Amino acid sequence: MKQIAITVLLALGLTLGACGGGGGGGTSGNVSGNWKATLTNPDGTPAFAFTTTFSQTSGDTTVNVTNLGFTTATPCFNSQTSETGSVTLSGNFNGSVTGAFGMTISTMFPGTQNVVTLQGNVNNNTILGAWTLTGAQSGCTGSGNFTLTKM
Repeated sequence: MKQIAITVLLALGLTLGACGGGGGGGTSGNVSGNWKATLTNPDGTPAFAFTTTFSQTSGDTTVNVTNLGFTTATPCFNSQTSETGSVTLSGNFNGSVTGAFGMTISTMFPGTQNVVTLQGNVNNNTILGAWTLTGAQSGCTGSGNFTLTKM
């Protein structure tokens, strides 16, 4: 497996649930850990896969991403280039992680750029949604569904 090490500062939109009547004491949920992504084409065939690590300090609104590496061979994202990524989350982080998810990964090719965008919903250790790929390189376009699973 080829690993492409990156460090990215991510914005994390945070909305705490306002139900119930308790003041604190619970453990806040967060997205820290290793994640595996599987992206499929509209016909269900595999398109891309990658792994990454999210690190979030409890109560913090930023997430660091490291160890982003595509585990499928693709000319759109290869080890000769650097990738950057960003994640936006919103929802309930008071003991669980639920809400909206968005992630963008882009290459830094000389004169060209490939961008894959993921939009979905977080439900604790699983994120489901849709992805789109746009790019200047031949064959670097597409769309489908994705599953991100906390390992």
